[in-house]
Amino acid sequence: MAAPIEITRQELDAAGLRRAARRAPSVAASQRMLAMAMVLEGASRTEAAQAAGMDRQTLCDWVHRYNAEGLAGLVDRQGAVGPKRLLSPEQEAELAEWVRRGPHPAEHGVVRWRRIDLAREIKRKFGVVLAERTMSTVLRRLSFRHLATRPRHPAGDPAVQASFSATSPPS
Repeated sequence: MAAPIEITRQELDAAGLRRAARRAPSVAASQRMLAMAMVLEGASRTEAAQAAGMDRQTLCDWVHRYNAEGLAGLVDRQGAVGPKRLLSPEQEAELAEWVRRGPHPAEHGVVRWRRIDLAREIKRKFGVVLAERTMSTVLRRLSFRHLATRPRHPAGDPAVQASFSATSPPS
């Protein structure tokens, strides 16, 4: 049989935990505080966990956090949101300079930058592996957009093209 949960912090009794639960910043934190209050009042692990809508092991984990950190340990923690940037601001500035300058054919082996070429160059220079799709995100964050000129046939004659555009005489 598992050892009973023991709350070692003594600054709040069950009534104090219930008062703190009323002022808790979130419903989840309030439920955790109420579960701690039930444990202090002598309720079993199963009863306290079910009342708080969690598993017995989860309740045990919260008790350990409460013992270590007090009420602050029962509040939800906000971590960093979104994916982590793989390039530092200095590296991104250098990448932007590469894009503005364009590739050097003898050094880079290409006449224009593609995402895959930039990713290869970043791996060589910084040791950071970026997917081709991620390169689009990085370039967009650096205010670069994909722009392509409209293709023109080398044998295109402007006079012949003008004759095709005016099919009817003006009225």
